[in-house]
Amino acid sequence: MSKPTPRRAALSLAPALALAALAAPALAQSWPSQPIRLVVPFAPGGTTDLIARLVATPLGESLGQPVVVENRPGAGATLGSLQVAQSPPDGHVLVLSSIASHAIAPALYSNVRYDALTDFTHVALLSLNPSVIVAHPRLGPADMADLARRHREDGRGLDMASSGAGSSNHLLIVRLGQILGKELNHIPFRGAGPAMTAVIGGQVPLMSDSLPSAAAHIRQGSVRALATSGEARHPAFPEVPTLREAGFDLVTSSWFGLSAPARLPASVTDRLSREVLAVLARPEVQSRFAEFGGTPGTLDPAGFTQFVASELARWEPVVRESGAKPD
Repeated sequence: MSKPTPRRAALSLAPALALAALAAPALAQSWPSQPIRLVVPFAPGGTTDLIARLVATPLGESLGQPVVVENRPGAGATLGSLQVAQSPPDGHVLVLSSIASHAIAPALYSNVRYDALTDFTHVALLSLNPSVIVAHPRLGPADMADLARRHREDGRGLDMASSGAGSSNHLLIVRLGQILGKELNHIPFRGAGPAMTAVIGGQVPLMSDSLPSAAAHIRQGSVRALATSGEARHPAFPEVPTLREAGFDLVTSSWFGLSAPARLPASVTDRLSREVLAVLARPEVQSRFAEFGGTPGTLDPAGFTQFVASELARWEPVVRESGAKPD
């Protein structure tokens, strides 16, 4: 049998390409045709879960199909992210992407099986959030100066929990240890919820958490806020100093976005982005963000994709120089 020429091969592909071109507008007109799964690659109870549920209900109402949150924690948020990367690009499976899954994990883990840029369609930035250092109100330090003193005097050093290896709060703990001149003992959990439960219960004296997931516990007095990681004090907690004010030259924020599998049709991407940004602009949603210490995002697909690329470039050398390893 003779080998097909490039022209014959191209001609043989033409019907398939034509069908694909016709299918894209048809998909856009019928989408969404079923409930949408929103995969949250962390355990319930953390910032990612909080933001997902805040956006999911009004987004489902706008789209005419429910948006169902599905928690799939594990391996620094890479397990749930991989599941979405390998899903059909039909707009019915999305992921709450984050600094952990799409900026830190690719540098921290040697076996991440997805490309944070090319294996996803990045739809919209949802939120930017400072971190907060919290302590058990009786067993933990009273402030950052007390934390530094106790850490210096304790032979093995202080324990500090986070939502898991590879999170921005994990790296904040690493950086704090570098500034203190002595490594803090990172205690990773499978999500911010379980970590906070351990701090409230007195099993771990300290935690680095995103402000939105810690806000209610701070207000209830279940934990004491020692410092936030923003450029300035957060309006929701004006009494809490920044790390810089406490003598630690450290400023960082976590972020969360909405992403889909690669090759999501542009018409679906654009509609989804418009609906998401409209939800984030609602006064009641803005009010909830302000209440728990988050800042709603405003980036469309092009802007969010550029943002993810810049975050990858930013965090790769930080991970390398910090010496952080998966726990």
